[in-house]
Amino acid sequence: MWRDFTYIDDITEGIIRITNKIPSGNFNWNSLEPDPSRSSAPYKIYNIGNNHSVKLLVFIETLEKAIGKTTKKHYFSMQPGDVYATEADIDDLKDVIYWKPTTYINEGLRHFVEWFVIHKGLI
Repeated sequence: MWRDFTYIDDITEGIIRITNKIPSGNFNWNSLEPDPSRSSAPYKIYNIGNNHSVKLLVFIETLEKAIGKTTKKHYFSMQPGDVYATEADIDDLKDVIYWKPTTYINEGLRHFVEWFVIHKGLI
């Protein structure tokens, strides 16, 4: 399975950058042929994601390396409602703020583990 992981500092950076971009409605929106990602209302929802899927086992191995410990893994089949892969579509975000998340999984997990040890004193 593959997932798109996003480091928290990239999320907050995206929110800060988009805050001053006041959305306007799409005046070409047509209720007879609606585009579910658009609206005539003055709002906009942005997907702030890394836009890069990582295999779950790579995520686990990277986290193990950052922690300095290995884990005991239990494998299960796909669960109802689960999907094989996710990846954020950030095209709208890039079009508006000319930016995208830049933190790679190894760097983000290393920073997370450092933060966790400092603030929680565990591991």
